[in-house]
Amino acid sequence: MNIHGKKIILRAIEQEDLTLLHRWANEPYINSMIGGWHFPTNMRDQQKWFESLSVNSLNQRFAIEAPELGLIGTANLVDINWKDKNAHHGMLLGDKDIRGKGYAVDTIMTIMRYAFEELGLNRLDGSIIEYNEPSYGVYVNKCGWKDEGCLRKWYFRNNKFWDKKIVGITQQDYQELLLKNNYWNE
Repeated sequence: MNIHGKKIILRAIEQEDLTLLHRWANEPYINSMIGGWHFPTNMRDQQKWFESLSVNSLNQRFAIEAPELGLIGTANLVDINWKDKNAHHGMLLGDKDIRGKGYAVDTIMTIMRYAFEELGLNRLDGSIIEYNEPSYGVYVNKCGWKDEGCLRKWYFRNNKFWDKKIVGITQQDYQELLLKNNYWNE
């Protein structure tokens, strides 16, 4: 099953995506803007990661595809907690030339619609490194996420510590956003 937004499609990650995903995994700029610990990744490790993906996992990862461009990034719902009805969400757009063109907004809106309207989740959490102002702006200013604080000096990048901004959105926040922006009916 593919999950359709207005500009993008969220689909399963396929074997043929690995070459591009491997390139993005080793891109210094991308790694400086996202959380987690990153080492240079070889294709064998990329293949092992791919083989570990499962529809039965509490960590779901999606390819972001723009019909006119092909694979443009990845998105996820991870640490899915079915009892408390929440999950953590993250995403990346791989090619900097496509940023600022509405693909991130559509991906986040599509993930929220899927999480809240199909999976029945009540809350999504996210985190953003403090200097990643474009991501913060998209989540908070355009997609209705709330700034919920920070974990001070959480990330270490370029010989300096940076805060981890914590953001989140509830199903109610999402419904209120839809009343304001009428996103799916534009």
